[in-house]
Amino acid sequence: MTSQMPPSRAGSLPLIGGVLAFDFCNTSSGRGTPDHQDHLRTIDNLVAWARHVGVLDAAREARLRHRCDADAAIATRLFERALRLRDAIYDVDTALVQGRTPDQPAIDVVAATHADCLANGRLTTRDGGFGWTWEVDQAPEEAVLGPIAASAMAIITAADRARLKQCQGHHCGWLFLDTTKSSNRRWCEMEVCGNRAKQKRRRGRQAGR
Repeated sequence: MTSQMPPSRAGSLPLIGGVLAFDFCNTSSGRGTPDHQDHLRTIDNLVAWARHVGVLDAAREARLRHRCDADAAIATRLFERALRLRDAIYDVDTALVQGRTPDQPAIDVVAATHADCLANGRLTTRDGGFGWTWEVDQAPEEAVLGPIAASAMAIITAADRARLKQCQGHHCGWLFLDTTKSSNRRWCEMEVCGNRAKQKRRRGRQAGR
């Protein structure tokens, strides 16, 4: 008898990363453990996540779904590029969190994706400043990957590394930007991993009595 995989929560996951690239990495948890969960299993999951985090609005989501339905090659390429980018961002940022030098191949994936997206985007005025935009009809892949790659590059090149954290929860591993004044945040969510750790310590004390 095989156990059924729980449904993907890509469109409803808590957005605790503090930056888009971290929320993207957090679509997977417990990497390398028996409790590994991946919420990006299909192109539909990816599009749902992009709408959830605001990369796509309703109109752009509908156009992207139409493009993916009409051209399976676009859907396949977008999904494969997204997973490759997610793995690279995770590898780079976990190295930074742990004080290690990231592997160059992972850095190259992030940088190349960012460069490809910029080549297919436009720098436009937005909210009194400037920002990169991508048209779903002309650049469907970059419309999703562009904002993520830009966020990842900002972390790599400009973020305060002391603020980059990884949840210490059992089989979690979510990444987040610690914006607390004391810079001592340990958990993705205190109500989830923090409470689990408290309960585990309590059971350990009770067992030792």
